[in-house]
Amino acid sequence: MVRKGDRILPIQVRHLNYVVAAVDHGSFRRAAVALGVQESAVSRRIRELEERLGTALFIRSPGGVKLTQAGKQFVQRSRKALSEIGLAKAEVSAIGRGEDGHLQIGIFSSLASGFLSDLVQAFCERHAAIKLTFIDGNPSEHLAAIRQQQLDIAFITGAAEWPGFASQQLWSERIFAVLPSNHPRAGDPKVQFSVLAHEAFIVSEAAPGEEIHDYLVQRLADLGRHPEIHQHAVGRDNLMRLVALGRGLTVTSEATTAAHFPGVVFRPIEDEILPFCAVWSSSNENPALAGLLNLARSMTSVAEQPAFSFLFPEKEDDVRQDALTT
Repeated sequence: MVRKGDRILPIQVRHLNYVVAAVDHGSFRRAAVALGVQESAVSRRIRELEERLGTALFIRSPGGVKLTQAGKQFVQRSRKALSEIGLAKAEVSAIGRGEDGHLQIGIFSSLASGFLSDLVQAFCERHAAIKLTFIDGNPSEHLAAIRQQQLDIAFITGAAEWPGFASQQLWSERIFAVLPSNHPRAGDPKVQFSVLAHEAFIVSEAAPGEEIHDYLVQRLADLGRHPEIHQHAVGRDNLMRLVALGRGLTVTSEATTAAHFPGVVFRPIEDEILPFCAVWSSSNENPALAGLLNLARSMTSVAEQPAFSFLFPEKEDDVRQDALTT
């Protein structure tokens, strides 16, 4: 902007375009032809700009125009400004079309295999320019992050209504018991909780350890057992190693079973199914989020997984934390 007296006179993008075109074409007439405007418009706007700047940018002659020293400096800056404006317009346009941008995704399931893994792979193939950031956590942490706009979407367990959020059930996974490879039931094609009820179990203190703990308590309590469950401050890999060493059994969702952990086997627990859903804020206008949701819906069989969406007045005390309860 240029100050004149008590007024601030803006320098417009078209001023810059006219000046640069005049330099590139050597005359106002040829610049006007290239820009598709009248020569008088180019001449008038450049004269107006010179008045605002308080200095001449061009030396005019019948053969065309040449830059003054001040004009050379101004054009150098103008080209950089126009380049930045062009880049900004292209970036914003790409984000608006969902072709570029950033998605922050909360996950509660393994990416080793299954629906979520397939969804991420398909989305990356279609939208390679969109940056994806993944955050592990439990449902209550993810919901708080969505509320604070720190996450765009979370894929969590359960088929409940989530007050204050939009949600859609997308897929289900079987629940597997994780056994040492020398366990008496390791050769069975599937197992029942009733035959494991006397066993000791181990879970991680990190997500989803708390939810697995609550899940085990409920399932084993239904069998009249007070379960022996030990928590360890380790990640999934070391938890699996502890199972292999005979420190206890654990359970996991089907997606994890594609990963290889020496010394353990995965056996499905009969009749145990875990639904998964996407949860997001209905006020989130991130175009990349809309693209991810559309793709997820297209990959979901409506006949097998009825979809639902909720938006209720937000009640802090109503947010469910027992996500593994089905």
